[in-house]
Amino acid sequence: MIKGFIFDLDGVITDTAELHYLAWKKLSNDMGWAFDREVNEKLRGVSRMDSIHIIKDHNDAQVSETKLVELATLKNNIYVDSLDQMSPKDYLSGAQELLTLLRQEGFKVALGSASKNSTKVLAQLEATKFFDVIGDGNSVSKSKPAPDIFLFGAKKLDLQPSECIVYEDAEAGVDAAKAGGFYTVGIGPKERVGHADVCFDTMKEATLFAVKAHFKDLF
Repeated sequence: MIKGFIFDLDGVITDTAELHYLAWKKLSNDMGWAFDREVNEKLRGVSRMDSIHIIKDHNDAQVSETKLVELATLKNNIYVDSLDQMSPKDYLSGAQELLTLLRQEGFKVALGSASKNSTKVLAQLEATKFFDVIGDGNSVSKSKPAPDIFLFGAKKLDLQPSECIVYEDAEAGVDAAKAGGFYTVGIGPKERVGHADVCFDTMKEATLFAVKAHFKDLF
């Protein structure tokens, strides 16, 4: 029986992807590096340090690990500054309604995000009240596609992976959830998350009713 839900943050609860893109773009411009939306797509669901490595490799740049840490920190500062403009109006359509309903129905809920800024984002959204557990980039050492962040969330919820459904919008995130033994809901195009147990184009479509209908033997 399903007793808990674990949510990725970016692209599921809210869409900070554009803010991330603009921050990476500014950093790349300042470095004289090429960076566009095609490269940015490779960063979806990937940690900050893995992201800077992807951008470095794309530009065949010779940069020390120490310098890469500095650049990743600089990008994060640009991004964090931009979070101040976020508010409850920035929920993805359907996300706040789903979280509210899960609370009403008594399900346990955790966040499972690679972001190290998730606490700030949730505070800006006024969403902290919906989560029993916050699992983020500060919680585990191995990022997605390793299953660690979701296993962390399930353990803190005192649930088995088989008792949880994970909502993800990234291929690496779906891979991580499946590797951990979780049921998966993919949000986005099938070429990206089609290997999830069930896939919806948007969060607005991924209602509790729709998910229960698909996993009817688990409720």
